[in-house]
Amino acid sequence: MTSRAGVLLREMRRQTGLTQEQLAERSGVSVSTIRRLENGRPIDPRMGTVKLLADALGTTAAERRALLAEFGAAAEPAEAEPPRIRSALSDAADQFAQVVASRWQREEEQRRVHDPYPLPVRWQQASPNLTDRWDNIRGVRPGGSAEPLDLNGELDDIADVYRRIPSGRLAVLGRAGSGKTILTLRFVLGFLRTRTPAEPVPAIFTLSSWDPTASTLRDWLIERLPQDYPDCPGLTGPLAAELVETGCLLPVLDGFDELATGLHAAALAALSATSLPFLLTSRPAEYATAVAATDVPTSTAGVELLDLTPADVSGYLPRTSSRAGDRWDPVLAELRACPGGSLSTALRTPLMVALARTVYSAGREPAVLLDTARFPTSHALEDHLLASFVPTVYEHRPPHAARPLRSWDPERAQRWLGYLAQHVGQLDEHDLAWWQLGASLRRSSRILAVVLASTLAIAVLNWLVFVPLDLVGRGTAFTFRAGLMDGLLIGPMVGLAFGLVHGLMIVCGGRGIEPSRVQIRLRGRHRTGRQFFRAYASRLGAALLGGFVIGLGYGPVNTALHGLLFGFPPDGKSLAEKMLVPTLVYGLIFGLAAGLVFGLMAALEIPLDVGTAATPLGLLATNRATALRQLLILVPAVALAIAFGGSLLVELLQGPLGPLRWPLSSGLLIGAVGGLGGGLSYVLAFTAWGQWVLLARIWLPLTGRLPWAVPAFLDDAYRRGVLRQAGAVYQFRHARLQDHLGRGYRAHR
Repeated sequence: MTSRAGVLLREMRRQTGLTQEQLAERSGVSVSTIRRLENGRPIDPRMGTVKLLADALGTTAAERRALLAEFGAAAEPAEAEPPRIRSALSDAADQFAQVVASRWQREEEQRRVHDPYPLPVRWQQASPNLTDRWDNIRGVRPGGSAEPLDLNGELDDIADVYRRIPSGRLAVLGRAGSGKTILTLRFVLGFLRTRTPAEPVPAIFTLSSWDPTASTLRDWLIERLPQDYPDCPGLTGPLAAELVETGCLLPVLDGFDELATGLHAAALAALSATSLPFLLTSRPAEYATAVAATDVPTSTAGVELLDLTPADVSGYLPRTSSRAGDRWDPVLAELRACPGGSLSTALRTPLMVALARTVYSAGREPAVLLDTARFPTSHALEDHLLASFVPTVYEHRPPHAARPLRSWDPERAQRWLGYLAQHVGQLDEHDLAWWQLGASLRRSSRILAVVLASTLAIAVLNWLVFVPLDLVGRGTAFTFRAGLMDGLLIGPMVGLAFGLVHGLMIVCGGRGIEPSRVQIRLRGRHRTGRQFFRAYASRLGAALLGGFVIGLGYGPVNTALHGLLFGFPPDGKSLAEKMLVPTLVYGLIFGLAAGLVFGLMAALEIPLDVGTAATPLGLLATNRATALRQLLILVPAVALAIAFGGSLLVELLQGPLGPLRWPLSSGLLIGAVGGLGGGLSYVLAFTAWGQWVLLARIWLPLTGRLPWAVPAFLDDAYRRGVLRQAGAVYQFRHARLQDHLGRGYRAHR
C-alpha cells in the first residue's frame, strides 16, 4: 500500500463531512484501522475492509474503482454480467493489452526514446479556463466541494497522475514538438505495466480521421479498432463493440488539433456527451478556441507541457554519443550564458533536441548553430534542423538500424518524401496509406491510366488469341491485318468502357477503394444466409452494369469491323439494324456473365486473418494474394460464363431477335479474351492492390514523383526514422516535418 491511498481515503472522508469515528460507526471498521490506513502506516488491508469503507462513504463507481486500485484491490465486476461472458471479455482484453504493449514497445525502441534516457518532459496544471470544475472531476455529490488535485509530474509519472483523476478524463496540452506523442506512448506502456484485470486497456487513436458530426466517439472507436490494431487476432466488429461498450477500452486520443477545420467545437461537445474516460492531446491554441466556442468536456482535468530548460539540454546532448567528445561544449556554454536567446528558444522542445542530436551526431560540428548571421532567429534555427534531418539520415546509416539499409540519393529521397508529404496534406490527415497514393493524381490521370492499362491488356490478349488462329485457319496477310485491326479497335473500346465505369463509380462517385478485408479460400468459414445475399446483391448489381456497358461498346465495334472486313450478310436490313441486335446481345451476355461470376465470388470469401496484415507491407502482401486469387478464379469463370451462358442466351433470344449465331468455339475464344483481359482490367481498376500497382508502382515512378521500388523506399524511410508506423499505415515522424517537406516540394516543383 502507498501513502497516496491513505491521502485519497482521507480526502473522500472529508468530502462527505464525516469524522473517523462517524466513518467507523457507519462501516463497522475500527477507528484505529481507519487511522492507520489514512496515515499510510504499514498495513495490508483486506479487500472486504476497503469495500466496507467505500460503501460507507457513498462513493461513485469511478471513486470506488480508484480507491480499490490504490489499495491494491481489484474492483468487482458488474453483478449483472454473466461469468462466462465476463471471462471471454477479460481474455479478449488481456490479449489486446499484450498486442498494444508489444507494438508500442517496438515503436519506442524505433524512436530511441530510451537512448540514452528519455528527455525530461514535465508539465503543470492547465489554466482553470481549460478544465472543468474540480467537484465534477472528482465526482462530488451536489452540495459538496472538492480541492484541486496535484497533477504535476514528469514523463514516467503520467500513468500514476492519470490514475489520480477519479473521472478518468485528462487533456494534455503542448506546443508543436513538445512531446505529446511520446507522452501518449509512455502513458500506454506505463499504464499497461501496472494494469490490473479490472482496468481498461489504453489504445492510441489518431483523431484526424474522426468527424464528430457524422459519428459518435463510441461508433468511431468501434470502426477504428480493427483498422488501427489489425495485429490483434479476432478483433472484428462485434468484439470491438463489446470492448468499447463494456468499458474495457481506454481511448488515448492523439492530435485533437489535427481535426478538420470547423470540427473542434463539435468534437468537444461529442466528448461531453459520452461517459467514456479518455486521455486527449492537443496544441493549446486549438483547444482553447474550441473551449471558448462551446465548453470544456465534462469532468475533464488538464495539464500543459513545459519547455525544456537549458540544464535539461546540457545534460542530454553530450550523452547521446560517445564520439561527441567536447564538440557540444560551445553550444552548451551559449545555452547556459543566454537562457533566453535564440538557441535556447529553438532547443526548448524534444522534437528540436532530437533533430539536433541526429544532425550533429554523424560528425558535423554543432558549433555552426552559433552563427547568428546565418541563423538570426529561433525560427531560422528550427528550419535549419528540419531541413538538415532528411539529408543527414540518408547520407549516414542510423546507428540503431539492425539490417543493411538500401542506398538512396539524398536529394531524390527528399523530393520523393516531399511529394508524399504534400499528398498526405491534401488528404487533410496524417495517415500515409499505400492504397491512397493513387489519389495524389488528378482525376483525369487516374481515369487515363485505367483506360490505357485496360486497352493494352485487351489488345495484347486479343492478338495472342485470335491472330495465331486466323493465320493457322486462313494463312493470309489479310487475316493477319484483320486480327491486328480487331485488337486495335476492340482494345480501346473496352478500355474506354472500363475507364468510364471506373470514373463514374470511383473517381467521380467518391467511392474509395479500400484494402480487401476478406480472403478467397475454398475452405473456411464462408458467408451464409443474410450476409451472403447482401454481398451477392451488391456485387451482382455493379457487375451487371459494368459488363453491360462493356458489351454495349463491344457489340457495334465488333460488328462494324467484321462487316467492313468480311462483308455484311445480305438480309436487307439497314446498318443500324445490323448493329443494334448484336449490341444488345453482347451487352446481355457480358453483363449477365459478369454479374453471375462476381456475385458468386462472394461465396468464396472468408474474413481476413488480420494477424497477417499488422503492418503496411503485411496488408499489402495480403491484398496482393487476394487479388491474384480473384484473378485465377475470374479468368476461367468468366470465360465459361461467356461461352456457355452466351450459347444459352442466344437460344432463348432466337425468336424475338431473329436468327442468331453463337458457335461454341467462338464463344470460348471471346470468353478467353474476356476472362483474361477483363479479369486483369478489373483487378487494375477496382482493387486496392491493382490501383497500387497501376498508379504507385508504374504511373508515379514513370513521372519521377516516386522511386520504382516504392515498398522498399517506405520501409527504409521508417527504419531511418523519417516515418513511423501506426498499424497498417505510415505517418511522418512529426507534423512539422511533414509540413516542412511538403512546402519544400511545392517551392521547387
